[in-house]
Amino acid sequence: MKTLSKNIITWLITILLIVVTLWFALKDIEFSLLINILSTADYKWAIFSIPIVFLSHFVRALRWHTIVKPFLGKASVINLFSATMVGYFFNSLFPRLGELIRPYVFAKREKTSVSSVFASIVFERVLDVLTLGVLFAVAFFIARDKIINMLPGIDSNKVIMFSIFVLIIIVLSFYPPFISNVLKFIVKPLSEKIYLRLLDIYLKFRRGFAILKSPGQYFRLFIESLFIWFLYSLPLYLMFFCFDFHNYIKVSFADALFLLIVSGIGVTIAPTPSGIGVMHTLITYAMMGLYGLDKETSLAYATINHATSIFVQLFFGSFFVFRERINKLPGKDFFMGNINLEEKNNNINY
Repeated sequence: MKTLSKNIITWLITILLIVVTLWFALKDIEFSLLINILSTADYKWAIFSIPIVFLSHFVRALRWHTIVKPFLGKASVINLFSATMVGYFFNSLFPRLGELIRPYVFAKREKTSVSSVFASIVFERVLDVLTLGVLFAVAFFIARDKIINMLPGIDSNKVIMFSIFVLIIIVLSFYPPFISNVLKFIVKPLSEKIYLRLLDIYLKFRRGFAILKSPGQYFRLFIESLFIWFLYSLPLYLMFFCFDFHNYIKVSFADALFLLIVSGIGVTIAPTPSGIGVMHTLITYAMMGLYGLDKETSLAYATINHATSIFVQLFFGSFFVFRERINKLPGKDFFMGNINLEEKNNNINY
């Protein structure tokens, strides 16, 4: 009953978030103009973007392979890619659900610890935040004037200092003694029980962070991460050419990168299925702020980008859901501890 109430509250918050963000996106929209813009858009650029989006997911699986290799040894890239696409499919239905199912699917295939695989995804997300911070710094350096004009009242020096501070905290978080000391000197005096619980989780997750003991792989991770975000940004850039505003407004790859960062941060803070509502609102207002475009054109741009992304996640993801033959979702405790995969009932039929 407690779990049911929690799920109902979560769904209500998600629905409320979608409704509110869509209201902001659709507020004061002239729908006849929006429909006309969408009907006259050059969709060949959206079609060109589909294989790029698909490739970005495959590269993410390759980077995941680099992360798990130190503690798994030889792992199947196909199984990693399959789990990644299954994760995206379920993220399209409910935010963050795919991040829980992804390690479950892969661990079942590879017959390994779910907790360690789950930890590798936590590491992956931290790496994404770190990369996002670096890319924001690059975009801010390239298109500083546009960003400052779009965000009046923002002190650029304070933005830079805050970004450096966040990056330092993230880097320190990768340093095991830092985490141990934080738990020991800050959490333990407040609650021994919470300290032991967090320490237990931390020790289980450390195996998934084994890549940190392989400095020789750092450069590869860096290149793979940059390539992933490059592939994420490229469709946003190509989609500029779906509309005629690129003829009278100078658009650059840095602008596409900035739009990706804005939508990425927004979806991270306020997740909805496939970023629906949140992505539309943020990209719409960012386009209006960057170029002074009308809201209808900006929303049309956001809509085509979102539709392309969700098409790849649902259409191609469904093939991999079928491959894994998932007949029910794992229980809430599936990623805690080292699960004996030989003894557990299989929810995936091979």
